[in-house]
Amino acid sequence: MSGFEELYWPRVMDTRLSLLLRAFGGVLIEGPKWCGKTWIGRRHSRSQIFVDDPAIRQRALLDTAALLEGDPPVLVDEWQGAPVLWDTARRLIDAQTGKGRFIFTGSATPSDGATSHTGTGRFARLRLRPMSLFEAGDSSGAVSLGALLDGAPIETCSSNLDYAGAIRLICRGGWPAGLGLDDDLAMLIPQQYIQSLAHFDLPRPDSTSRNPGKMMALLHSLARHTSTQAAIKTIHSDIAANAEDGKTAALSTLSDYIAALRRVFAVDDLPPWIYSLRSKSQIRVTPTHRLADPSLAAAALGATPQTLRGDPNTTGLLFESLAIRDLRVYAEARGGDVYHYRDNTNLEADAIVTDTTGRWGAVEVKLGAGQIGQAAATLLRLKRKLAGQVEPPAFLAIVTATTGVAHTRDDSVHVIPIDTLGP
Repeated sequence: MSGFEELYWPRVMDTRLSLLLRAFGGVLIEGPKWCGKTWIGRRHSRSQIFVDDPAIRQRALLDTAALLEGDPPVLVDEWQGAPVLWDTARRLIDAQTGKGRFIFTGSATPSDGATSHTGTGRFARLRLRPMSLFEAGDSSGAVSLGALLDGAPIETCSSNLDYAGAIRLICRGGWPAGLGLDDDLAMLIPQQYIQSLAHFDLPRPDSTSRNPGKMMALLHSLARHTSTQAAIKTIHSDIAANAEDGKTAALSTLSDYIAALRRVFAVDDLPPWIYSLRSKSQIRVTPTHRLADPSLAAAALGATPQTLRGDPNTTGLLFESLAIRDLRVYAEARGGDVYHYRDNTNLEADAIVTDTTGRWGAVEVKLGAGQIGQAAATLLRLKRKLAGQVEPPAFLAIVTATTGVAHTRDDSVHVIPIDTLGP
């Protein structure tokens, strides 16, 4: 294990996982393939079971309880390959005292009916996403999201990022396997991921065969509409308009394909923020489309750093996806969440960050300095509109790529280059 410890790259979720293991009998770590679930599971376990081994899957059917014996926490990696292990682990947690017995990891949700119990009260759930810039060493973390939620001021600090650098981070993505690789090699990872989604990974979770060409068309359309609230009918029409024969699958088939992508955590839409029940009729409830990592959207579009440099509109949408990914990592490490806000007057905030105490902050994401004034005005308008309906925001912030310095404006809106943001 000492060799593994030397290779392990710390994750923001390490602290959260340790906390959950002290409170629950088991923790289920979910997330897309290649994001590091096995590594963080190994880091926090003392025994390991790798279900992708055919011999282990066979033993799981024959001697389930004995297979789960071992020094706790016991890691059960890619458990969806043998769902019987879930129910057995749940019963073992019920039968014996003690916390932190199991760590289950999964890159796909099993088909409906594969398990008899959700695990509520026995298993906590933790979502692991591709690495944030802070985790990958591309952000100083000088501006803490946690401190912002606590209402703390920020100190002026410098950024090393520019437009070309932001594009580079988008295209590389947050894949642990890309650490230390040259850019051209690191970018092969999301490209191969997209190919794998279309041709290999998706038939497995629910045993349904799908057309790779149609799946690629869907991934391309979802990438085109990243950071938007496009309706499924819009995506359907988009695919048809770009099909060689002008035809595409039925809406029901398209919905099935999207559901399959959600099962493997490739789709990671941002839900709307509904701050009170009486606001439902005024708030747009369509989620914001996102793939699990901005590099997947870039790969699905066939975008390169060279093509994105000449297309700031697309780059802006992908940069927003990058920023939202990082905000989610940092917020969820504290037990918080991130949402999108848009109401019936089209007042919009790219991200609403919340924590477990009810505190919240609003974030706009902009590529450069030319958009800062408008973004600040939007955030201040949102604050005024919600006054008296919710507690005042703990912070208002604009996450940027090219402003050079993290600072607070005279109107109290923070301007934060993404390479200074951290947990």
